[in-house]
Amino acid sequence: MTGNNPTDRSKLGTKRHILTDTKGIPLSVVISPASTHDVKLVIDVVDKSVIKRRRRRRRRRRRLLPSHKSKLGTRRRQQHLCLDKAYISEQEEQELIKRGYVLHIPIKKKKKKGGDEVDDEDKTKEAIPNRKKHSPKRWVVERTNSWHNRFRKLFTRYEKKSENYLGLVQFSCCMIIYRKIILG
Repeated sequence: MTGNNPTDRSKLGTKRHILTDTKGIPLSVVISPASTHDVKLVIDVVDKSVIKRRRRRRRRRRRLLPSHKSKLGTRRRQQHLCLDKAYISEQEEQELIKRGYVLHIPIKKKKKKGGDEVDDEDKTKEAIPNRKKHSPKRWVVERTNSWHNRFRKLFTRYEKKSENYLGLVQFSCCMIIYRKIILG
């Protein structure tokens, strides 16, 4: 699972695709060759999440209860997903919206020949209604990547087999979770 890295003079490399929560705790990790595009693996990363989303259960409402108590269980909490510009693809975005996510993706800006920047907001709002305009919290994932790079075996890949490397990545995720949750 190594491929030519486009930024490193075609040396072989591996990408780690990580899904984290708001505190930076890894929920899902997928490795791929460095030559594959990020859009191809966004669905795999979301599907391989350790914590599954709760399904909405339908409750029978009693008419005898006061109205404020009956409305407490009916509101569903939205699940937000922050992505970077590499994940902009209408097909993948529609697939994530079907799964109940509200996407936070920065909007690409097109440049005119004169140097003025033009937003693509109108096109994206018409095509994808569940897409927010807010900037994603990218630093949370970058911090998790930094925690992974503290492990010497992950910073430079020495393993030939992808299973061994994936095992080390998963072990480092366990160590990060242990340090964040139990040790504080």
